[in-house]
Amino acid sequence: MAKYMLIMRNSGSEQSFDEMDFDAVITAMGKYNEAMIEAGVLLAGDGLSDAAQGSVVEFTGEAPIVTDGPYGEAHELFNGFWTIQAGSLQEAVEWAKRAPLTRGNKIEVRRVTDESDFAGHEDNEYLQKERQWRADGIG
Repeated sequence: MAKYMLIMRNSGSEQSFDEMDFDAVITAMGKYNEAMIEAGVLLAGDGLSDAAQGSVVEFTGEAPIVTDGPYGEAHELFNGFWTIQAGSLQEAVEWAKRAPLTRGNKIEVRRVTDESDFAGHEDNEYLQKERQWRADGIG
């Protein structure tokens, strides 16, 4: 089974959290998470704080440039994620379609790379170290 990341993006939701029953939002997300746990697909997931409380490190010149939030356009805001285990991209997409999100939001579904993506480079020192880090529970 492959790992997929479901990346939640707010692209200018038609309804802000301030206008919602936040307890209902928490309950809906909790039910969604519980369904993924019961199905055995959820590996990790978290929401993110408001973009105004973060920073962006941009690599466009010789030295990295740090910009405090809020930043970017609405379509660039990344609000949270789930990492799931699924048999295929289509299965991961089906889980994404069940997310209790409001109009104007998006979920990007991407496969998490694994050792097969680095075939032919198994002798690389850092791939070997990463294997050990994972065995040690890091990463």
